[in-house]
Amino acid sequence: MSHQSHGMSGFDRFVEACLHGEALNSTDHVLPQVFGRLLNHNPLVWHGDEQVLLSVFGSLIDTLRLDDESGPADAGLTFFGQFIDHDVTFDVTSVIGRTIDPRRIRNIRTPNMDMDCVYGDGPEASPHLYTELEGHEGYLLFGRSDYHLDLARNAKGTALIGDPRNDENIFVSQIQGAYICLHNLILRQLHTNGPMASDIRDRSMAGTSNDLWSGNARIPVNDYQIARRFVQLHYQTHVMDDFLPGFVAQNALYDAKEGAGYLSDAPLMPVEFSGACFRFGHATVRNRYQLSPGSEISIFGHRGKRTAEHQMDMGLFFQSSHQPAQKARPVGLGVAEGLFELPFIHDGLHLPNGTEVPVELARKLPLRNILRDRYALEIASGQQAAAALDLPALPAPEVLADAGITRTPMWFYALQEADAGGQGRLTGVGGRIVATTLIRILQADPDSVWHAHGFEPLPELARIGDCFAWVEENRVDLLGHADLLNG
Repeated sequence: MSHQSHGMSGFDRFVEACLHGEALNSTDHVLPQVFGRLLNHNPLVWHGDEQVLLSVFGSLIDTLRLDDESGPADAGLTFFGQFIDHDVTFDVTSVIGRTIDPRRIRNIRTPNMDMDCVYGDGPEASPHLYTELEGHEGYLLFGRSDYHLDLARNAKGTALIGDPRNDENIFVSQIQGAYICLHNLILRQLHTNGPMASDIRDRSMAGTSNDLWSGNARIPVNDYQIARRFVQLHYQTHVMDDFLPGFVAQNALYDAKEGAGYLSDAPLMPVEFSGACFRFGHATVRNRYQLSPGSEISIFGHRGKRTAEHQMDMGLFFQSSHQPAQKARPVGLGVAEGLFELPFIHDGLHLPNGTEVPVELARKLPLRNILRDRYALEIASGQQAAAALDLPALPAPEVLADAGITRTPMWFYALQEADAGGQGRLTGVGGRIVATTLIRILQADPDSVWHAHGFEPLPELARIGDCFAWVEENRVDLLGHADLLNG
């Protein structure tokens, strides 16, 4: 039996340490401004046998429907959500087991949507991600000598990217690759004074100011910075105009933009978002995807180095003006059957109170979400969140009520709300927390698209599907360039 604490990631453990005041700066209150609780601490209270409670939680997740129904959002947006998650939450696995000082960890104080999972800390601080192409600096490595459409890799096959989590499945890794190629294409336009160069420069300057005390965005001073800001503004537009409307009901999205009912002193990255509501994406995963015409793959079908056999046709995942796309599952009380049998879990769990979770239960991702909440992060219930946000509350599911439990773990509650709403999108507590958290991140960053007054994306790049289609059509001249390849 494994003695890992309920299978939490490095980031989950970091947040847990912060919530329990174990960070070095816990006395000066810097951390709660960024990572903390939106609502009060909600400890687990159960006076019966722990195995009985485990059985109740198991029965709760067994009520989820097992199907591959199609919802309103494009299939690729599930993995785009994973890309966003890795952008705003830094992987702190390297510090697990040691005392944590958030001031020494990049992207902890300001979890901006700055694409540091693509750019790292820039060419000077992360030179292993960059190359020099035709005498110009700032191009990102992309491709292997034996396959030009894969991420650049070292001799051990490790992807050379800003966040290693973006190589954990072929779907998110190809989103990473598409943005790398977009950057390189935009930078080439600038270096060669191509037909888009003037538009790129003008749009990247939107919202900037010469006044260093104005609080506005920093002015890009070279072609690399212009290209990076241009790509970031379009990526943030994809979050606002594609991802959020795809998964959040319009009324909840409107409330979030207006700041309705959200606590003014809320942390920028509340645990209710990272540990519960943003995990709604698990419910939108399909068992199988059409990877390319005539080729299907299971959700856990391939990891690591890619070949042509595992090349994802982006047009089948993100709708463009050229073709429709597959759809994600709707947000609601249904999950893909494969998420109940995670193939990479080989050991049971050992919960903090000593309760043993056998491997057959540990393989159930929905159950892991419940256990993470109740035994480690101790997140407020859905009903408590509804009361705090002045929203109508749903009753606890019958399985919980029959066991005398009147409050629903927030992850399950967000799915319950979406199911009741009938739109296949988050609403209520889940919609408000997901949309408000992402919007507040943009509002808090003076460099973001929120403050880029007058910015308009290039029409061919404005929607994520059209953007990736444009990349596919135009990157052919850069693929296989000797200076871009590695591994």
